[in-house]
Amino acid sequence: MDSACIKHTDLPETSKLFGDLLYNFARVAKFYAHDPSQAASFDAAAKQIQYPAERRAAMAKALAGQNPPSELLTRFAQPETVVVVTGQQVGLFGGPAYTIYKALTAAKLAANLTARGISAVPVFWMATEDHDFAEVNHTWVFNGDGHPARVGVEAAVVGQRPAGEYPVPHPPIDELRAAMTGFPETDAVIAAVKDAYRPGVTMGSGFRALVLKLLERVGVLVLDPLDPAIRAIGAPLMAEAVTKAPALKSALLARGQDLSEAGYHAQVLVEEKTSLFFLLDKGQRTTLRLKDSECATLAARAADVSPNALLRPVWQDFMLPTIAYVGGPGELAYFAQSAVLYRELLGRMPVMLPRACFTVLDARSEKLMKRFGLSLPDLMVPGDALREKIAQQLVPATLGADFESTRAAVTENLDYLRAKLMEFDPTLAAAMEKSRTKVQYQVEKMKRKTARESLRRDERASADTSYLRGVVYPEGHLQERLHSILPFLAKYGMELVDKLYAEVKPECPDHRVITL
Repeated sequence: MDSACIKHTDLPETSKLFGDLLYNFARVAKFYAHDPSQAASFDAAAKQIQYPAERRAAMAKALAGQNPPSELLTRFAQPETVVVVTGQQVGLFGGPAYTIYKALTAAKLAANLTARGISAVPVFWMATEDHDFAEVNHTWVFNGDGHPARVGVEAAVVGQRPAGEYPVPHPPIDELRAAMTGFPETDAVIAAVKDAYRPGVTMGSGFRALVLKLLERVGVLVLDPLDPAIRAIGAPLMAEAVTKAPALKSALLARGQDLSEAGYHAQVLVEEKTSLFFLLDKGQRTTLRLKDSECATLAARAADVSPNALLRPVWQDFMLPTIAYVGGPGELAYFAQSAVLYRELLGRMPVMLPRACFTVLDARSEKLMKRFGLSLPDLMVPGDALREKIAQQLVPATLGADFESTRAAVTENLDYLRAKLMEFDPTLAAAMEKSRTKVQYQVEKMKRKTARESLRRDERASADTSYLRGVVYPEGHLQERLHSILPFLAKYGMELVDKLYAEVKPECPDHRVITL
C-alpha cells in the first residue's frame, strides 16, 4: 500500500479558517484554546479537566448500557482517564466513509496518548437528535465499473422527529447488494450490514450496531444522547445554559464580528432571532421560539432541552472528560464560534484535531492518473473540464507540436504586423489587437476540438474518464464525503479497516492518497 500527502489548501472548497487552523495557527490562536500541532497542547488540555467522580460513575454506567463489555469501558471508569471524542449523524448503513475515518482517528489518538502516559479512550457521539431525516436516509456506493449509486429508505417525515428514532421497516439490503456488484467480498459486507439492520431497526440502533461491528478490532465506545440516562447527566449544564441565554447570544454575536474582522466567516449564522435550543417533546425536536430572556423558564425541564450545533459540543464535554475532539473541516471551523460558549459555561476547551482524510485509489485509478498526467486536485473539477484535460493528452504528439508551432508563429507574425501598424496609424494598431485576440482564440478553439475528437475516437479513454470521475471525485464531491466505506470493504476485504487505522497519523493534518 502506497500513500502520498496533499495539503488541504490545495483542494477545492477548503475554508481559510480551516486552512489556518492546520497550517498557520498563530492567525487563529484567539479563536481556539490549543494548537493541534503541538504535543504540549494535549498535556495542557488534560490538566484543565475537572470531572467529578459521581459524574464519571453515572456516565460509565450509561455507556455500559450502550456498548458491549470491553477494556475501554473498564478504563473509562478509572479516575484520570480522558476521552477523545468524535461524532456524526446516523446515516443509513454508516453514512459517508469519513464517518469511519473520524472514529479511526479518535482511536489512534487515544492509543497514542495512552502510550504517552495519558490514559485515553475514544468515544463516538451519535448525533441521533438531529432532525434532518433527508440528510441521513441514504448512502452512496459504487460497483466494479466505478458507477456511483444512491441507496436509500423512505419514511413519512413527521415534523422535526429526531432522525435516530426513525424506524426502518425494510432495510434496503437487496438494493445495496445490487449496487455493489463486481467485488469479491460483497457477501461478507452484506452479512455485516444485514446483522446490524434487521427489519424494524431504528436509524440510530442500526448505525450503532454497524459501527461497532466494523470497528470491533480497533475499539471505540459509542454514545447515544437520546438515552434518558445521558440526558440526566447533562441536565445541569443545560439548565445553566438556558439561564445564561442572553449572555451566550451576546458572546456569539461578538465572536461573529471578530471572525469577520479577522477575514473569516462564521460557519453557523447567528442572528438576534437565532435560538440555541430545541425542545424534545412528544417525539419531536422543535425549535424554541422564546426570547433569550425567557429561556430560563425551561431550567426545570433541562433534560428535555436539546442544544443547537454550537452549544452541543459544550454540553458533550460537560458530560465527558474530553481532551480532544476529532472533526471535519466544517465542524472545526464552527468551534471558533463555540469557543465563547466553552468560556462562559465550562471554563475549558479541548484540542480541536482534524480527522484523517483519505482518497483510496486502486491500481487502475493510479495507472490512469499517471497515463493522463493527472494529480488528485486535477480530478476535482467539473466533468467537462476533466474531459478536456484528458483529451489534451490524447492528441497525437506531432499534431500537438504543430498546434504549438502554429500558435507561436501566428503570435510572432501578429506582433510584427502590430508594430508596423503602430508606425503607420496607431488607431489601426488598436483594432489589430482585437483581431489578434480573435485569431488566437480560433487557433485554441480548433486545438480543443481536435482534443475532443481524439477522446471520441478513443472509446476506452472515454470509459476511463468516467471511471476515474466515479471513483475519485463522484458527483463532484471528495470521495470520502460521498461514498460509503462499504464498497471499499467489498472490494478490498473487511481487513481494510485495520489497514486504514495503520495509516492514520494524527500528527499529520494533510489529505492522504492511498493506493491499494
